[in-house]
Amino acid sequence: MSATPNALSAHAMNPDKEKSDSGVFSKALMATMRRQRLQDFLFHKITFIFALSVLFVLLGIIASLMIGAWPALKEFGLPFIASVEWDPVNDQYGAAIAIVGTLLTSFIALLIAFPISFGIALFLTEICPAWLKRPLGTAVELLAGVPSIIYGMWGLFVFAPLFADYIQPALAATLGNVPVIGQLFKGPMMGIGILAAGIILAVMIIPFIASVMRDVFEIVPPVLKESAYALGCTKWEVVRKVVLPYTRIGVVGGVMLGLGRALGETMAITFVIGNAHKLSWSLFSAGNSIASTLANEFAEAESVLHVSSLFALGLILFVITFIVLSAAKLMLMGMSRKEGAK
Repeated sequence: MSATPNALSAHAMNPDKEKSDSGVFSKALMATMRRQRLQDFLFHKITFIFALSVLFVLLGIIASLMIGAWPALKEFGLPFIASVEWDPVNDQYGAAIAIVGTLLTSFIALLIAFPISFGIALFLTEICPAWLKRPLGTAVELLAGVPSIIYGMWGLFVFAPLFADYIQPALAATLGNVPVIGQLFKGPMMGIGILAAGIILAVMIIPFIASVMRDVFEIVPPVLKESAYALGCTKWEVVRKVVLPYTRIGVVGGVMLGLGRALGETMAITFVIGNAHKLSWSLFSAGNSIASTLANEFAEAESVLHVSSLFALGLILFVITFIVLSAAKLMLMGMSRKEGAK
């Protein structure tokens, strides 16, 4: 419909009203834009403060550890790392036994946990029937949420007696007779020790690594796997040639996440490692780790050097974890660059 002459004449006679409406709209638009800019500014600064707080906490932890460890480092120097003596009576301390125990138990745990976690993740994503996938996946996630002290109690009261009665004699009768490595599987069969602690750690980190690997394997585009199956590939060939190349960065990340937990685990290790300040070639013998030493002695430490030596152990554990995770990060960056080059 065309406008009536009266409407046109009214519009022509009121140009100020149109300008007024336009001015009101412009002011409202400017006010909205200013409010949005203020909201974006506040959101950016608040999230920046949150991110920066993590760095401040990290620097605070490092500073407190260094301040607490300084008396021991000043007294014993770098030989503190290589010394095997730990004598609270004479105020003589060394970190070698705890460092070796930490590295050995973590290595054993990773050696056992990686292939088992890999198999669990592959079964859940590639082979498992649909009706069984959800219950098994939920069970794995529930195991990841079990407190570490429960694993330690189970290890001491259930696993250790079975380990001493059945597994240790079998290992001594078989691997104990093998040249070179046989010495690792000889010694007192008490059910607790370095090997038992490594196995308990493996049980603890399997759910973490398996969960990460399962999630990573599930992001592989189905079209890639279906194309491989269409070409006649077997399941193993699909896994080896499609799934693993596509997800290897995530797999390495999951393994390093499990290793990081193994390095810093406290209560489960304390229950089953034996808590003995001695070194032995036998994996059956009792030992100690940095975390178990801290858990056992921090509340009872009295002298300044004793407390400072425990702080020094904490600082060493921090450095070990930092080196391991940094190496993993560099490895992942190298993989990413190679993929980009290809």
